Amino acid sequence: MSAPGRVRLNLLLYVVALVAAAAAVVAAVSVVDRVREDPAPSSLPADGAVRAVALEESDGEEQQRLAAVVESATAEVEALLNVRYDEETSVEAVLTGATGEFRDQYQKATEGLLELMRKQQSIQESEVVWTGVVAADGDSATVAVAASGTVANKATEGKPTARNYRLQLELVHEDGDWLTRDLQFVP
Repeated sequence: MSAPGRVRLNLLLYVVALVAAAAAVVAAVSVVDRVREDPAPSSLPADGAVRAVALEESDGEEQQRLAAVVESATAEVEALLNVRYDEETSVEAVLTGATGEFRDQYQKATEGLLELMRKQQSIQESEVVWTGVVAADGDSATVAVAASGTVANKATEGKPTARNYRLQLELVHEDGDWLTRDLQFVP
């Protein structure tokens, strides 16, 4: 191939590469725009107005059951994450919504927890911002919860410091109430 032929071929390949790169950029921008418009859980209202997202239609009884699960999980997490060194009411609220091994473990750890909180003058204020039922049947449920809040103590020099939490709860239906039998903080 002659030198002018190679120059034309190289120029043609260069133009084709530029067109392909421009098409890739246009496709990427299109995908990003679609993701931004997607009403996924990451775009739930910040005011916490939505507590759960139902993926399937369900009858009224199932909706009531799921609403009770969400309400119980939300109450348990808010009781656990809203604590003050100068009040013990949150401990009772956690125990009221707990059962089984989780209740036993929490009850055993309570005195040490309260002592540490008093020593550090800890105040933690949190709010559940999202709750979703991962799985449920008539007598058990797995729930994911996200909460946001602040903690102030001696280590923060009394200044509230932002904290975010994600938890997974296992609930069971006992004597007409949904109670937490296991609670795990998740990364």
